[in-house]
Parts: sequence; C-alpha cells; structure tokens
Amino acid sequence: MSRIPTYDYDLMEQAIYLPMLLTVLKRDLFAVEKGSFKFKRPYSELIQETMAVIQNDLAKIKRYLYKNNIQVERLKSDEAFTMYIFLYKGHEEHHNYFNPKLRNGVEELMQYYLLKQFKLEQKEKEA
Repeated sequence: MSRIPTYDYDLMEQAIYLPMLLTVLKRDLFAVEKGSFKFKRPYSELIQETMAVIQNDLAKIKRYLYKNNIQVERLKSDEAFTMYIFLYKGHEEHHNYFNPKLRNGVEELMQYYLLKQFKLEQKEKEA
C-alpha cells in the first residue's frame, strides 16, 4: 500500500510520462520536417506549440515536486518492465511499470495535449 496521496502520485507519474512524450514529439517533428508533406509548417507548428505547453506543465510539476521534497528516478529497465524509485518526504517506494502501460500512457497524453489546444481554440471562437 502506497503512502503517497493520489494527487502527488499523479504528479509523480506525470514526471515520468511528460519527458517521454516530449521525446516522441521531437521525433515526430523531425519526421515531419524530413517527410514529404505538402504543407509542413502547420504540422510543425502544431507539434512545437504542443511541446511548449508540455514543457510548461512539466516545469510546474518539477517545481511542485522540489518544493514538497518529492523525487522520481528511473532505477532500471528491461524488455518488459521499467522500475522507478519514488522518494516521498523521506519514504522510499519502488514502482514497476509494464512498458506497454508506459507507451499507452504517453499515447493518451499525446491525444489529450493535441486535442486540448484544438478544443481551447474552439471555445474561444464560440465565446
């Protein structure tokens, strides 16, 4: 049983997922720039704007974790699992993540961030 409150645990997981998402988006940006798209700029701008939002959110999370004496570090990984150590206000917990779960989490966040921008623009137009 974890001693970590749900809110803090969720932020700790975001500290795992968001850097992975940035890595995926950097690769996608490179693929768009080198690809044979007719209009590259809209795709590039969408990815760059999304990355900026993610970087901002990640910076906020890192500040919160630092202020609250919380750390997340990758310990080890193999073909199936990745282990992280969560240091929470003097307590240490080891969490094992199934790699496909990590991949699915990153994909869900990608959908959220890409659609979030679109939905915010739609709301602004309607207002």
